[in-house]
Amino acid sequence: MRTTPWIAAAALAAALAIAPPANAQEDAPAAVPVAADSAVIAPGITLDSFDRWEDQGWIRGDAATVDLAAGASPRYLSPGTVAASEPVRGQLESLRDTGDDAVLAFNADFFDINDTGGAEGAAISGGELVKSAATGSSNAIAFDADGRASIESIGFDGTATTPSGALDLHGLNTTALPAGGIGVYDANWGTASRARVADGAPATEVTVADGVVTAVTDAPQGGPIAEGTVSLVGRDAGGQALAALAVGDRVALEYGAVTGGDMPETAVSGRQILLADGAVVDQTDQSRHPRTAVGVAEDGRTLYVLTVDGRQAASGGYTLEETAEQLLAMGAHTALNLDGGGSSTLIARAPGTDDLVTVNAPSDGAERAVGNALAFTVPAGDGDPAGFAIAPRAPFSPGAIEGADYDRVFPGLTRPLAVAAYDDAYGPADADPRWKTSPSRLGRVDGDGVFHAGDRSGTVEVTAKDGSAKGTTELTVLGELAALEPTQRLLSLPEAGAAAAFRLVGADAAGFTAPIDPADATLEYDEDLLTVTGDGLGGFTVTAKAGGSGTVELTAGGITTALAVTVGLEAATVADFADAAQWVFSTARATGSMAPAPGHDGSAGLQMTYDFAQSTATRAAYARTPANIPVAGQPQRFSLWVDAEGDGEWPSLQLKDANGTDVVLRGAYLTAPGWQQVEFDVPAGVAYPVSVNRFYVAETRATAQYQGSVTISDLTAYTAPDVAIPTAAATADPMVAGDLDGADWTFAVMSDAQFTAENPDSAIVASARRTLREIAASDADLLIVNGDLVDECEADDLALAERVLDEEIGDALDWVYVPGNHEAMGCTVDEWSAVFGPAQQVFDRNGTRFITLDTSGLTIGKGGWDQILMLRNALDEAAADPDVDSVAVVAHVPPNDKSPQAASQLGDRLEAEVVEEWLTGFETGSGKEAVYIGAHAGYFDADRVDGVSYWVNGNSGKAPSTTPEDGGFIGWTEFGIGATGEEWLAAQVRPQIDALTVDAPDLRPGGTVTVSAELTQGNTAIPVVYPMGVAWSGTDVHIGERAPGLLDWLRYDAWFNPATGELCAWRTGTVTLTAHVNGTAATDTATIRR
Repeated sequence: MRTTPWIAAAALAAALAIAPPANAQEDAPAAVPVAADSAVIAPGITLDSFDRWEDQGWIRGDAATVDLAAGASPRYLSPGTVAASEPVRGQLESLRDTGDDAVLAFNADFFDINDTGGAEGAAISGGELVKSAATGSSNAIAFDADGRASIESIGFDGTATTPSGALDLHGLNTTALPAGGIGVYDANWGTASRARVADGAPATEVTVADGVVTAVTDAPQGGPIAEGTVSLVGRDAGGQALAALAVGDRVALEYGAVTGGDMPETAVSGRQILLADGAVVDQTDQSRHPRTAVGVAEDGRTLYVLTVDGRQAASGGYTLEETAEQLLAMGAHTALNLDGGGSSTLIARAPGTDDLVTVNAPSDGAERAVGNALAFTVPAGDGDPAGFAIAPRAPFSPGAIEGADYDRVFPGLTRPLAVAAYDDAYGPADADPRWKTSPSRLGRVDGDGVFHAGDRSGTVEVTAKDGSAKGTTELTVLGELAALEPTQRLLSLPEAGAAAAFRLVGADAAGFTAPIDPADATLEYDEDLLTVTGDGLGGFTVTAKAGGSGTVELTAGGITTALAVTVGLEAATVADFADAAQWVFSTARATGSMAPAPGHDGSAGLQMTYDFAQSTATRAAYARTPANIPVAGQPQRFSLWVDAEGDGEWPSLQLKDANGTDVVLRGAYLTAPGWQQVEFDVPAGVAYPVSVNRFYVAETRATAQYQGSVTISDLTAYTAPDVAIPTAAATADPMVAGDLDGADWTFAVMSDAQFTAENPDSAIVASARRTLREIAASDADLLIVNGDLVDECEADDLALAERVLDEEIGDALDWVYVPGNHEAMGCTVDEWSAVFGPAQQVFDRNGTRFITLDTSGLTIGKGGWDQILMLRNALDEAAADPDVDSVAVVAHVPPNDKSPQAASQLGDRLEAEVVEEWLTGFETGSGKEAVYIGAHAGYFDADRVDGVSYWVNGNSGKAPSTTPEDGGFIGWTEFGIGATGEEWLAAQVRPQIDALTVDAPDLRPGGTVTVSAELTQGNTAIPVVYPMGVAWSGTDVHIGERAPGLLDWLRYDAWFNPATGELCAWRTGTVTLTAHVNGTAATDTATIRR
């Protein structure tokens, strides 16, 4: 899963490159491996990268193992002076002319980040003390002249002998002086003012050259210190002692490092000792952060370097003790914590190149300037090819979510390869690779290193060879290209000269995807408006040339798609709140009020006050417009001034799109007090025009109980030039069926009624009861209620749900209730489980293993670590169990939501990616089938992701979230396992029907008309459309998606294609067509006359 800039020069592990911490290896594991890579990057240096799902969250880390006897040498890095900071990458520049190649580097000491930038601890380079610790001694990673490593304490001792007596010296080039202290500063200090080390206290500086005082000042200076010259800086009493000196006085200086043995050749400091004598050292600090740490083997001959990413969705960081446990698992006997947080940086050379790659993900988003660092170099190699590093040419991504599978390619298309020959030191080598593919029928590699796929599918090994040097990589040729989609349907560029990127992604019929290389695509667009170029890494870059709008049409593999581009944004006021008194206030699970108030910078405003301490369920305060406010054009974002108290409310702006569908735009949490401009981005795919419906703040944290207020003003839209946004052509998933004839057995799924006990006779309760009665009367052997049967889970709500299930289902069939997010609103999941059973469980039914998950917290992880282990173990056990032939994972929240705002999907996107990979791995590894059945999004939908079927179940009571054409209607789904045809699982969607009609127009021989069906739900008429389950029958008409054969032409008068709705006639006569939907039938007659 991890996309690296090289293929492992020596693959050391396939599943987990380095051992997880000891607590993750016990009977109840605390970590599940997600992804891992291992590569040799230099003689004796191996780089391992890992991603794990741990009991405390996601962890991503990188670890280097350095054999110190294999030729690698430690090198002290700095910005060139002590009182400075620079990113590790910049510090590496000092090694360019040494004749050795830097292959590994990482940040080292904590540093004076808010002032001088200098490292705080001791540092030694070339056997000479560069600086001492700011206070006392410091723990350091040290290397002797033979390269042996140790963790030791380095102190300082020194005196200045003056005509008046001896003065104790505090340290060398320290970034701070204590009260009364005297420090020595030499040419290594740099140009920063020495006054800064006194922290504003009175100080004296004395310059000493060749043992003689040459200057005395009560204002310590900046600027360089000449070689052979030192400055003594004294603070407070120390300054007074120095002030007694005069120019011409002789001063004898003696100072140096205090170590437990010989002076190290190289050393950099850290802080906490993590391991001592092979045992984890207890720490008082239990916070999780990004980490950089080093460990040493007991014999001092192996160094272990560890960075752990943190403060990111993909990695929460480690505690000090967790860092220690990881180093212990790697083999360390002693270990030291270095500077972490945003400073954590690990750089490695890609084999066969001079490229230095930042392999971790710094939490600042970029490499931070740091005080010093440590590097390892190796002697330059012989330049002769010893091997090849080969990988698909792709952007580097340090995490498990790779975003695209560049190791896949479609038949007839290409994949450029990055190939680098390396020598005996893994440095660049000159080579002339000869290419081989096995099996050769799957494709070939040309002289430019581009793989050309043949017309067959399968896995192909690609080998580059020159003499005895060779390297391999593996590619997968997918099924035939069936769909094409840009990663974005709309690119809005603010002005001419601005640029944006996108990729073109293809899919085969099974849902396996791969990026399309720009060389395989032909493009059509307005060249006066913009330019589109390949980025050299499998993607495209769009650059604006002038204001306006247009489309980019892309064709590959005979399939065409498009994206829209706009250039320029115009700001326009949407609401000035002059009518604030007419806005309508309401709340959910809260009380409050609303009134006009002064806005930002004297404008009109609207203040809402609310009490969010009346419930633990989600609470909200709403301000609805007097009437929906139309917004002209195609706004790309909105901004709103908000005066908040900083309680952490979640602001939202709700729109209505052209279909009348609610579109909720989310702003940043209001964690800071005072006026702030909150921005709301409009997601791609919204149906324009839109109108503003309401603003609201919500509180989702059960423990956040408070009374608060916000004032809002100046709602502004930022609108792009009008453009027609291309949409993807709708395709029917073969899982969706008109009937379940031939199925071995069936089960029913209903979800999202969301009723409350406050109104037990409401239309929503009636709709839920009706759905349950339909299910009880069906052939289903099992019912799964997939969440949100209730809107809240107070005791009376749960009692009503229990009564409805008992009265409508009773003993008619078995049922399982899976909690949704509303089953945790107003109570805990444990309280819900006390009534309805386990929130997650595993059970088998007729050869299918059902795994139900608790996603009431909108993620799988919030259901608890035991649930994650249950899912992983259940898949593994099902793969090995001969009595299980398929798996159905059922959870209320789906991995993905196709609606523009994508608000009803697993909130942890790494979690969604990993679960998808687990299910695909289950299928490909076991040869068995899998499906994920979700709900929550308010529509019915079927999809394929990497061979696995995914289902989103629509609502059984609550109003749908979208149009019928997008799956928005009331109903339920019956699934058939072992259904006839190529699909192992069929889904028949059963909409509620109050009336059904069919319209089959008359036509002439040789003519074609469109036949339609319409049903009513309550007072609403909606078309019978995909994915509703509809079966067609008729008289004197051939029905099927395939064209009729000769006998059909002789037997029938016309052909009806259910997939297109088209009726085509070839002779006069009369045909009837009957639609069967959820047990209801309707017929119409079409007359064919000349």
